[in-house]
Amino acid sequence: MEKPISTFYTRYGQALRYLIVGGLTTGINVTLFFMLTHVGMPWFTANLIAWVASVAFAFVANKVAVFHANSHSVLAVVKEALSFTALRGASLGADTVILFIGLTWLHGNPVAVKLLDQVIVIALNYLFSKKIFATA
Repeated sequence: MEKPISTFYTRYGQALRYLIVGGLTTGINVTLFFMLTHVGMPWFTANLIAWVASVAFAFVANKVAVFHANSHSVLAVVKEALSFTALRGASLGADTVILFIGLTWLHGNPVAVKLLDQVIVIALNYLFSKKIFATA
């Protein structure tokens, strides 16, 4: 007889692993964003730098820990990386629009706007990542 925790992990393990990696990725993104804006860097530039760092981490972590993608050939990894980056670029677009509206038009609190932004970006990124690594 299977134990409830084992059954739960079998059913939802991938989503749980994604949430953990997503939390770490979000932590990298938000921390860099706030550090860079705190030293006077414009929000747009800070967001791009934070995005690059968090996407690099997320690619490796999602490939290895979340989706257990078995592709190891250089060509396959390059194809995954390009697809991953392109689709994360789409979520960067949403990220930038949300920040622009929240910070520039609405003059919102940067912490609140960035955190709201990240909730939406995480959901988009899960859907994009699942599409890439599920077919790898």
